[in-house]
Amino acid sequence: MEESCQDFLGDIEDLISPEDPSPKDRYANKKDITVRAKRTKVFRAPTKETTAVEKPVLDSVIPETQHIYMKTWGCAHNTSDTEYMAGQLAQYGYNLTKDKNAADLWVLNSCTVKNPSEDTFRNEIEAAHRAGKHVVVAGCVPQAAPRSDYLKGMSVVGVQQIDRVAEVVEETLKGHSVRLLQAKKVDGRKVAGPELSLPKVRKNPLIEVIPINSGCLNACTYCKTKFARADLVSYPVQEIVDRAVQVFQEGVCEIWLTSEDTGTYGRDIGSSLPELLWQLLEVIPEGCMMRLGMTNPPYILEHLEEMAKVLSHPRVYSFLHIPVQSGSDTILGEMKREYCKKDFERVVDFLREKVPGITIATDIICGFPGETEADFEDTVALCKRYEFPSLFINQFFPRPGTPAAKMERVPANVVKTRTKRLTELFHSYEPYQKYPVNSKQTVLVTEISHDQKHYVGHNKFYEQILLPMHSNLLGKQVEVAVTGCTKFSMFGKIVQAEQEWVNCSKPVAVNNILTKPIEVTEGAKYGSMFAFFVLSCSLAIVSKYIFMYFDF
Repeated sequence: MEESCQDFLGDIEDLISPEDPSPKDRYANKKDITVRAKRTKVFRAPTKETTAVEKPVLDSVIPETQHIYMKTWGCAHNTSDTEYMAGQLAQYGYNLTKDKNAADLWVLNSCTVKNPSEDTFRNEIEAAHRAGKHVVVAGCVPQAAPRSDYLKGMSVVGVQQIDRVAEVVEETLKGHSVRLLQAKKVDGRKVAGPELSLPKVRKNPLIEVIPINSGCLNACTYCKTKFARADLVSYPVQEIVDRAVQVFQEGVCEIWLTSEDTGTYGRDIGSSLPELLWQLLEVIPEGCMMRLGMTNPPYILEHLEEMAKVLSHPRVYSFLHIPVQSGSDTILGEMKREYCKKDFERVVDFLREKVPGITIATDIICGFPGETEADFEDTVALCKRYEFPSLFINQFFPRPGTPAAKMERVPANVVKTRTKRLTELFHSYEPYQKYPVNSKQTVLVTEISHDQKHYVGHNKFYEQILLPMHSNLLGKQVEVAVTGCTKFSMFGKIVQAEQEWVNCSKPVAVNNILTKPIEVTEGAKYGSMFAFFVLSCSLAIVSKYIFMYFDF
């Protein structure tokens, strides 16, 4: 065995010959990578307390030996990005874990919409450093402000470079810093992002979040997301349709379309949102559902007739998120929202007439700079008129670099008072009281409630119904009777026998990382381990030469 190994390996020193390019030459074109500085031993007097644990630096990375922890803030688009990154890392051989303490590296995917979310992101980075963990940051915060002090020297995966997360993680584990922030281009043309066909590890195996475009056409004065996602770039219709076909074959029973503004879809490629939706409806299996993402009012006005037809379709949730932000035309103008209150009211009134029972969700920003008491009363009046079942109330946050950050602020106590008033209004009505006890609903069950005590089903209007945790209920479409309600959901009981439930989640016919690990024979396993051993020895020697050639 000893001789055969020697014959196989030969003289390992021969792996590097004088004719080979030096490591310095090989790394010269890798402008995205900052190689770690050579460590020198320096005597330091022992200290009583240390604020950080030194990170272990690897000379080589052997698949299936490192654990990765991932955390996400923000919108459904961010969730989809994290799922794609998880898919890349799992495919490469990393072990994904929910235990941050057991992880070797943390991937933190950020949101730049509000100050608190960025503060939490920054605190998580500091926690990782204190715990001696390597960190890769992603999402809109580092993309929009890569030179922030607390991001200096850190590895960054830009919002359009998530398909390269595995190489960034590998280099980071070796102690190097990698920053990939470039826009993705194919044949010289900017694209919306990585290919949609990439593998994923979904947060919920029954729900696929499909990004249909990136960026937007607005220039809202308060928004920093535009700094990160830039202008509109849409995925081709066929690529989105192909992805939908793929995920339904993998066992998904619900798809969510997401982007910074779904209503703008296709304007850059000669298409439109209704055109995409009609093609998607041709491939959605019976019993499965599609949920549309957020759309701003200006970009749905011209498609109202078609959108009403789509939202009435039995395989589409009659639900739409249309943020209004303010009921005052003056404030909408200061925000550069490119619509007036009447435009928003026209959208809501039309959809409520043509799609009876539709759920309209909206957003409000309280205390935008210059908001007077009269402006705020206009907002209150709008919310009273429509009694939105989902109302996301936010205090204004001045995001650095945005025009609104330079505007004169409304006093903090006034902002808090207005936020409280609007919140009290929201809690003054219960939208689900319209359903009498024992009224029947058809729901698709796809989730487990936060308290882990109920299954969560949604009816045609994407209204939440909590059900007892019967076995085999996830992925099923069932008939239920309403037994009661709260402000935010209904309770129900199943009124069908189990054999009458409709199974909407089809079994997966192929092995891939979305379902279960690929089976590996014992021989292949040990052969791979030996190959990795040889590779790691080689890389260790290459690393040695790198530090001999580089002048730090």
